[in-house]
Amino acid sequence: MISAAVVLFNTPLNLINRVINCYAPSKERHLYLIDNSQERLTEYQQTSWPDGVEYLFVGENQGYGKSHNIGIQKAISEKSRYHLVLNPDVHFAPDVPDKLADYADQHPDVVYMMPKVTYPNGEIQFLCKLLPTPLDLFCRRFLGGIPLLKVVGDRYTLKSFGYDRIINPPCLSGCFMFLRTDTLRQNDLAFDERFFLYCEDFDLIRRLHRYGKTLFYPEVTIVHDHARASYKDSKMLRMHMRSAFQYFNKYGWFFDAERVRMNQQILKEIRESEKKSQ
Repeated sequence: MISAAVVLFNTPLNLINRVINCYAPSKERHLYLIDNSQERLTEYQQTSWPDGVEYLFVGENQGYGKSHNIGIQKAISEKSRYHLVLNPDVHFAPDVPDKLADYADQHPDVVYMMPKVTYPNGEIQFLCKLLPTPLDLFCRRFLGGIPLLKVVGDRYTLKSFGYDRIINPPCLSGCFMFLRTDTLRQNDLAFDERFFLYCEDFDLIRRLHRYGKTLFYPEVTIVHDHARASYKDSKMLRMHMRSAFQYFNKYGWFFDAERVRMNQQILKEIRESEKKSQ
């Protein structure tokens, strides 16, 4: 069985229905809708939902990671093989989870996968990353428009490999997280609930990377209507900055041996892959 979860917070019904249709829930593909909104969706709004959808009303905004941990625990207790953490603003063909599962079945060392992600206009989102340094995040957020610093951002988002082949970076986006459930269960892994919003995906993928491969898999593609809220809303920016401080307080600001080791490894893999392709 494959399971998936979406955290809702005043999410428009059209987005909810779209992600349901994309995922195509069934008895073998459960979808947990974890609703942090203050008002419950009515029975009428749920009438068109297929079998396999389970609506879990929380009633308060308890944070992204804490809410998704409800879905992870459901996946573990129901013995799901793979579990998908989904943003409500993604859409994709219903066979995407099956293609990811097929590849993961053949490669037991894979613990996480992210497909190629594009904007609605087809432009690639550069979501493979090195484990960030404070400089990486500061330059990306505040100095991204300065041409001389473009090289910092390009290195951080691993643009040199072209996003056209499978690689194993230690940091990826959390908009579509395909997780091997046994790895979560055996190593007691879940989102760190101290992160209310932002950086919880970096943190979990980094810890997963210790146990197996966390792959970018461009053989399948999804679309992400990425709003980049922290670039437009000062409240979201403060939340993003707070999470970044929590992340660096947890792992180290300037001295982080694991970050150095993992980043050197993926850069080495990319260089070796480029040599083979020449």
